[in-house]
Amino acid sequence: MRFQEALHGRLRSFDLELHSEKTRLIEFGRFAVQRRAERGLGKPVTSNFLGFTHICAGTREGKFLLMRRTMRERMRARLREVNASLRRRQHQPIPTQGGWLGAVVRGYFAYHAVPTNVQALQAFRTQVERHCQQSLRRRGQRDRTNWTRMRRLSRRWLPEP
Repeated sequence: MRFQEALHGRLRSFDLELHSEKTRLIEFGRFAVQRRAERGLGKPVTSNFLGFTHICAGTREGKFLLMRRTMRERMRARLREVNASLRRRQHQPIPTQGGWLGAVVRGYFAYHAVPTNVQALQAFRTQVERHCQQSLRRRGQRDRTNWTRMRRLSRRWLPEP
């Protein structure tokens, strides 16, 4: 509580204020799991900040680990945008689409590539690959874009996390 009051005072000096519905004080950090277990509470709550879900976790040796995962809502929104763009670009040549998709995936990785987030990056790449295949299959009735060909195109154009 003292921290929250001090933060309010500090922000007031700059004519700023915290949004009451979006601001909360949570127990988080190195000893949060232990303290909550002593009180009979469950796991520490997660928080979303700057596009990541921050999670209290532990290493195999039992040390504290701050896990960061891409927020689900952000990933879904970006995938919807990519899918809509692929629909608009579906009749462009494959190298043009591949170059554009590679730039999109590289940009996404540039922001979201932090330790403990590789699963989310791989999921994003896989979904982009899936949307691309669906877009290529819609190009005509005789299209036979199978997964073997799609994997070959993905290796060429999409970076690995």
